[in-house]
Amino acid sequence: MNSHVTVARLRIPLWLVPLPWTVALGLWGLSRQHSVWRDEAATWQVALRSVPDIWHMLGRVDAVHGLYYLLMHGLFTCFGASTTTLRLPSVLAMAVAAVCVAVIGQRLAGVWAGLGGGLAFGLLPAVQFHLQEGRPYALVAAGASVSTLLLVTAFGKRRATGSWLAYSGTVLLCALLNWLSLLILPAHLATLMWAGAGRRTLIRWAVAAAAAATAASPLILFSRSQSDQVSWIPPLTWHMLIGPAVLLAIGGLCAVLDGPEVGRPSVAAVGLPLLAVPQLALVGISVVKPMFLDRYVLFTMLGLALLIGTALATAVRAAAPRFPRGSRWLVPLALVVAVLALMPQSLAKRSPGSRVDDVLSVAGEVRQLKRPGDGVLFIPAARRDTALVSPRDFAGLRDLALAESPVESGTLKGEEAGPRRIRAAMLAHRRILLVTDASRVSRPVSADRDRTKAAVLAAHFTVVADKQVRGRRVTLYQRLR
Repeated sequence: MNSHVTVARLRIPLWLVPLPWTVALGLWGLSRQHSVWRDEAATWQVALRSVPDIWHMLGRVDAVHGLYYLLMHGLFTCFGASTTTLRLPSVLAMAVAAVCVAVIGQRLAGVWAGLGGGLAFGLLPAVQFHLQEGRPYALVAAGASVSTLLLVTAFGKRRATGSWLAYSGTVLLCALLNWLSLLILPAHLATLMWAGAGRRTLIRWAVAAAAAATAASPLILFSRSQSDQVSWIPPLTWHMLIGPAVLLAIGGLCAVLDGPEVGRPSVAAVGLPLLAVPQLALVGISVVKPMFLDRYVLFTMLGLALLIGTALATAVRAAAPRFPRGSRWLVPLALVVAVLALMPQSLAKRSPGSRVDDVLSVAGEVRQLKRPGDGVLFIPAARRDTALVSPRDFAGLRDLALAESPVESGTLKGEEAGPRRIRAAMLAHRRILLVTDASRVSRPVSADRDRTKAAVLAAHFTVVADKQVRGRRVTLYQRLR
């Protein structure tokens, strides 16, 4: 079946199909039952700060996400703080990525490859998770998709200066959102080498890539001084590689079904390096310093979607001679099957239980248990995020350990007083609310301040109420007579 005939029947640009599809997937259950987990709480509380306060914080922590925080500050200022404002940028970013997948697939392998890849992208489990996440990884995926489209557009052209300039700018923008996105550069180099790019194209790519990497280098060097932020990432183990290995196997099988190159990169030449190279590079980095988190290379799902699309297109072409009319329904049928098969997982990812915890629900419990003049403590100090996101629910409570607020200290959790001052403040109160992790996700107390808090509560207070909800716990203690 001629793909051009199909386009004529559609009478709409192909990219208009995955755009509303991906947006609809993102809007479905967007609030996750009005829950916000700890990573998103960091975005929320920083976005509420002023630009000078954000800049002050970036000098001490989280410089790697500085551009994203400034963007979210602007959105929170214009539209107010809400789960919609927090997550809608990720929804729109993933929609852009799906559009780019569709356009790349169509250019390189025809309509069905573009349609199949663009629709499949939004259904990938990793994409569904970050589709509704108030963090920068969806925006990085969108930028990676645009840079890949620009690479395909500029390939082999003698006059493509505008495309190369845009390519360099897009790669830089992604690096400013998360500099590990620069791992896309070796993937793009592998694409050019696989597709037999000429010397002129290779030189232009090298100049564009070097310009982007050089411009991002100050951020990279500065953020390295804040490497303690990723010290919690566990060392690389074999079981951590199972997921990437399965994805690479699927991608390799799909790449085998790709057609030959005709003066342009094949989908395999674009998709397989995009899927494989950044993940393998991150594995290599993690051997030296633990850094392996799949969200850091979320943009590799673009490559998987491209390969799935070309596999579907190959199936359509194979069925067309025997079933000329029925073959056109193969992609829609595959989409329906995929939606049904992934429905349990899709529902799970849109529930509060899909994340480690929820800072909003425990804030509501604090509001019900508190009395004016009560004290409040957080173990560990990072659990103060629930008060920063929901300050009204903590109104009237005294933070007994806090010496300098997060805004004043330029940190995410504030600076706490020494153990002796904390002990004295606790003994001066009759009732204390403790916010900590639920039993199933809690870790042993390690900091001296936290051990002091726990010891004083055990020796001088008794539990009056104890509630655990969505990964967080609030316990009301009353002073022993």
